[in-house]
Amino acid sequence: MIITILGSGTSTGVPMVGCHCRVCGSDDPRDNRTRASILVQSGAQYILVDTCTDFRRQALREGLPRVDAVLFTHTHADHINGIDDLRGFHFLHRKLIPCYGSADTLQKVRATFNYIFDDLTSEGYSPLLEAFPIETALDLFGCHIVPIPLNHGAYPATGYRFDNAAYLTDCSSIPDRSMELLQGLDLLVIDALRYTPHPNHFNVEGALQVIEKLRPRRALLTHLTHEVLHADGERLPQGVEFAYDGMRIEL
Repeated sequence: MIITILGSGTSTGVPMVGCHCRVCGSDDPRDNRTRASILVQSGAQYILVDTCTDFRRQALREGLPRVDAVLFTHTHADHINGIDDLRGFHFLHRKLIPCYGSADTLQKVRATFNYIFDDLTSEGYSPLLEAFPIETALDLFGCHIVPIPLNHGAYPATGYRFDNAAYLTDCSSIPDRSMELLQGLDLLVIDALRYTPHPNHFNVEGALQVIEKLRPRRALLTHLTHEVLHADGERLPQGVEFAYDGMRIEL
């Protein structure tokens, strides 16, 4: 299994429009962050987590040949508004792509982008995605996937465990029952928005506290704002790093 960090940035991306801080003006390419998403390659199949605002740019950068399934974490704009860019793959293969998420998430995505799911041939659209609500584990392309309920402030979100790797973006706390599902990880990718506190996201300190409890072999901090300079990762504990766009981890 190969996990690629498609995007490691927060909802504004980095550089942020109109900003000239030391991170937005950095010449380190790892400080250029598109919106948060990952790609999981299991064998010859590709599982996309979220259709973020920058998906087209990410797919071109990585030379992504297709998407075989999509997992949605929640319905905030930066995580779903790139959904239309899946249409390019559909023009090539003309197949429905299965997508998964909580029932509430899929209902909201479908209501917002009905032309992605419904047969609107008369209007020039054919169905692209087929929705499958999930509440329990599933096996997909040889990968065992476990949905992980998360708290994104007062808003529910879903993380995912892929065999012994987990992706927890957009979360401010993790229920005890979810912590039990996250034991024995080789890799944890977790929301760590910035250094200062935020009501809807772990900051760096909060993410490090979760990492200390779970003790994965390796941890990556993602969904980062322009408050975080990549080079400052040298001060993180051993085994913990700031994620960056294009980062690939083979497990």
